[in-house]
Amino acid sequence: MRTIALLCVSNVFMTFAWYGHLKHRDAPLWEAILVSWGIAFFEYCFQVPANRIGYGEFNAAQLKTIQEVITLTVFSVFSWLYLDEPLTPRHFAGFACIVAACGFLFR
Repeated sequence: MRTIALLCVSNVFMTFAWYGHLKHRDAPLWEAILVSWGIAFFEYCFQVPANRIGYGEFNAAQLKTIQEVITLTVFSVFSWLYLDEPLTPRHFAGFACIVAACGFLFR
């Protein structure tokens, strides 16, 4: 459970690092890059321990799969609340297919 919690926190930082600057397109690109790097540092502060702690309970493919499902979930909420982009049934259907595919790694 600790691994999942750390991956969730890591993904919040990752999502802001990768996509947060899209709301501030008037900022210079170099500034967006530096701010993103600064945010990404905190992502790694949670991601690396999550993988270290989780490896053994999960194999590497399972850790990556868990991370991808968390990423989709965090990104969906982020794009809806922060970027004001609506989520359509097509988004949910596509994400559900990815989550279903991930389920094969745990069987």
